[in-house]
Amino acid sequence: MDKYVSEAVIRRLPKYYRKLEELEARGVERISSSELSAEMELNASQIRRDFNCFGGFGQQGYGYQVKKLKNELYHILGLDQTYRCAIIGAGNIGRALLLYKGFGAKGFHMDAIFDINPELIGQQMEGVTIRSMFDFDTYVKEHQINVGIICTPSNTAQEICDKFSALGVRAIWNFAPCELKGPEWMCIENVHLSDSLYTLAYRVNNE
Repeated sequence: MDKYVSEAVIRRLPKYYRKLEELEARGVERISSSELSAEMELNASQIRRDFNCFGGFGQQGYGYQVKKLKNELYHILGLDQTYRCAIIGAGNIGRALLLYKGFGAKGFHMDAIFDINPELIGQQMEGVTIRSMFDFDTYVKEHQINVGIICTPSNTAQEICDKFSALGVRAIWNFAPCELKGPEWMCIENVHLSDSLYTLAYRVNNE
């Protein structure tokens, strides 16, 4: 297994996993790299190189066992672990993330949601109480939160990220419309929802 895995390969892993889930649901038991490339519109050699970063999982002339490969990627992606998540910002995005059931099935538990709006604090959604930011430090420490989800305006997002960093939270999922920075040991995934829409607009008008 290679010590270094490129960002491009890491970005493709969830796509492979989703496709394998789909194939398994369709009853496909075995698939070759060429068949998988046709399913995903990727180059077959690229698929083989990606999987070889983790030791390779197929046999020449035999292909990949779909269920086995899916389970291997499940482990590689860390979906066999449990993640305790805290959402900051009980606006539309924060509430949508809290209410979505699919995350819990993959080990991401939305344990808490925080806000500064006194009109929201104390309200409950799906059994989770919206908490005050005054309780933030104590709650994160006591409940061993390891993923921070930021759904605040951009002018407060970096401050929130720094708070998570100070408490030793290693992973940030950022939905604020800005790029956040943290220490080297912190993993930050900046999600810009508008980017996909802008890309779609470009394609509609130029292709």
